[in-house]
Amino acid sequence: MPEIAQAQLRKFVDQIWDAEIVPTLVEYIKIPNKSPSFEPDWEKLGHMEKAVQLLKGWAEKKLPALNATLSVERLPGRTPLILIDVPGAGAKKNDTVLLYGHLDKQPEMTGWVDGKGPWIPVIEGDKLYGRGGADDGYAMFGALSALLALKDQGVPHARAVIIIEASEESGSPDLPFYIDALSEKIGQVSLVVCLDSGCGDYERLWLTTSLRGLVGGTLRVDVLNEGVHSGDASGIVPSSFRIMRQLLARLENIDTGEVIVEDLKAAIPPERVTQAKVAADALGDEVFAKFPFVKGMKPAGTDRAELVLNRTWRPALSVTGFAGAPTPQNAGNVLRPFTEAKLSMRLPPTLDAVTAAEKMKQVLERDPPYGAKVSFQLEEPGTGWNAPKSTPWLETALEDAAHASWGKPMAQMGEGGSIPFMAMLGKKYPQAQFVVTGVLGPHSNAHGPNEFLHIPTGKRVTEVVARALAAHYER
Repeated sequence: MPEIAQAQLRKFVDQIWDAEIVPTLVEYIKIPNKSPSFEPDWEKLGHMEKAVQLLKGWAEKKLPALNATLSVERLPGRTPLILIDVPGAGAKKNDTVLLYGHLDKQPEMTGWVDGKGPWIPVIEGDKLYGRGGADDGYAMFGALSALLALKDQGVPHARAVIIIEASEESGSPDLPFYIDALSEKIGQVSLVVCLDSGCGDYERLWLTTSLRGLVGGTLRVDVLNEGVHSGDASGIVPSSFRIMRQLLARLENIDTGEVIVEDLKAAIPPERVTQAKVAADALGDEVFAKFPFVKGMKPAGTDRAELVLNRTWRPALSVTGFAGAPTPQNAGNVLRPFTEAKLSMRLPPTLDAVTAAEKMKQVLERDPPYGAKVSFQLEEPGTGWNAPKSTPWLETALEDAAHASWGKPMAQMGEGGSIPFMAMLGKKYPQAQFVVTGVLGPHSNAHGPNEFLHIPTGKRVTEVVARALAAHYER
């Protein structure tokens, strides 16, 4: 691995983050550029374009130092994509590294503490609060700064292509079209760096080894054409809510939460079990203590390694939305005509999501209790991802980077959430190595209230990217 002066790297990264990146992210957080699934009028409102221009404006000031080019790609009817092309050195000038991030955001969500909000950037100590700073506004800045840090020390790297998309929080529906349309521009990719994942804590480098898939959809149960007096109908007309409970019990054990449909399960590879045990030992009680439990609430189990596997490899059902019922203060004695629930089924990383979605629909809609009208409207399913085995050069480089930046060995763990495009990139570039990491650690609360970016972790991740790019060139 080429010699990189750690003190010089640290000084460069800290300075550019403090002087430029954090102030720019403050402005970025102010922009309510919600992903298209949450804001169908995104193009008319102009917030997405404002975010694109903010990131573009910062990046363009850095391009001359790297002899790089930037374009904003626009396919008809799709969100824009920023593409930055940084030439490589020597014989590796055509050996491409693809660095990924996104700039669209989740919606507001309730529960922000006083003085904070999704579009109100607040810096408290090492944390920058607000929607999108950590998920995933920092990615372009981190990737470009890593390349600038190498330039600062005269360390060569292969050609680097940075892509920043704008539909990730909607499931990346636009990205495959861009990857196909830009395939010649992107070239043959040998390393993918994704800066849109999480970290188990802020004390070490965390690599993401897998991502769960996702089947989402809306389950609706209709029993009447209109609501009727509950005193008149109850006992004769089955409750739509009770039928809903029966249907959900077809998917999961109501006492344990274990998904009971065998076709929604998959075997866990032995190496992932081993990594889960190491991660659980490193995290201790933070495996579950990072969540804001109410007083007296306990996690779903006591074995920390099993909890890690529950979160990263086993299927799990969540009800994320509900309709058909008034608020309690407005609820009269009426037997409601329907109940509607938004379901989110997390899937094992290796399970085909399309097949799982079909099975889930079949299980929910077959033989409806009492002949009720039952429908399950599927959203686009997303298959998970299991990382290929790292080559020795990459394993060594990342371990060295972890010690250089954190002074501790790296840790590896799957993530419970999804990065929709990872499976697609895995198929598109089957020979590529992957570095998937991020800054979303304990209490950072991506998608929820009081989301924050842990600034020191953003800096250290930037250092790691620089070292990985240098090692990739020398491999």
